[in-house]
Parts: sequence; structure tokens; C-alpha cells
Amino acid sequence: MDKFDQAILAQLRQNARASISAIADEVGLSRSAVTERIKKLESTNVIRGYQVMLSESQKEGVAAYLEIQHKRARCADVVPYFRAIPEVVSCYGVTGECDLIVLIKADTMRRLHEIREHIDTIDDIIKIKTHVVLNQWLG
Repeated sequence: MDKFDQAILAQLRQNARASISAIADEVGLSRSAVTERIKKLESTNVIRGYQVMLSESQKEGVAAYLEIQHKRARCADVVPYFRAIPEVVSCYGVTGECDLIVLIKADTMRRLHEIREHIDTIDDIIKIKTHVVLNQWLG
């Protein structure tokens, strides 16, 4: 890849829908040269595709319920860990195999993963089981 290929890629990163003419003007090549270079970048998988990036208002985020088992005597002793995480919507003490059910609503799957990994580092937590919400019909 030479400086022209790099300049074309930079233009496409800024606006993948830019016209060939606009890219040609920016990088100082003819339209046919830019077209050829883009085709070559696509055929060699340097450019593997184009995607739509939604505005924040179009994203719904991700929700998950975490089943938590802990080793403290009382659930109230571990609740402060969850209170410190802004994405925690609710935290319930329950009966059964787990001690707590925690509802998390995060902007992205990556953020949900970060929260899950953070909780996993807490010494008082024995086990976490994650249930990602796929659909919501009521509530």
C-alpha cells in the first residue's frame, strides 16, 4: 500500500459513502485511478466491507440478568458492590441456587462484558450466571 491507498482509506473511514469524484479530489488522483485502487483494496480484502453506524438514538442497548452466588452471611453485605455500578437497574435477594438476581442495562455488549468481568473479580462472589435478554413482551 502506498500513500495514495492510505489516503483513499482515510477518506473512506471518514465517509464510506463519499463519491469517487470527492475522494479523487481529496487524494489528487483521477476518478478512474481511485476506482481501480478501491477495487484492488476490496479484492485483496484490505477493505472487507462497509457498514452502517447507527446514531445513539437508534440503539436500544442490551439487558441481562445475572444470577449471583456469594460467600457472605447476608445478601445485604454484597449489595454495595452492585450499587456502585450505574448500569445496575435492580438487585433482588432470591431463594434457590443463587442468592441474588441483578438486572443490568448497558449501552453495548462490550460494556455488559466489562461489568460482568468486574463483578467476577470481587472476592465475595462465588459464581455468576448471565442471561442476556433477547425480547421483552411485558413490562
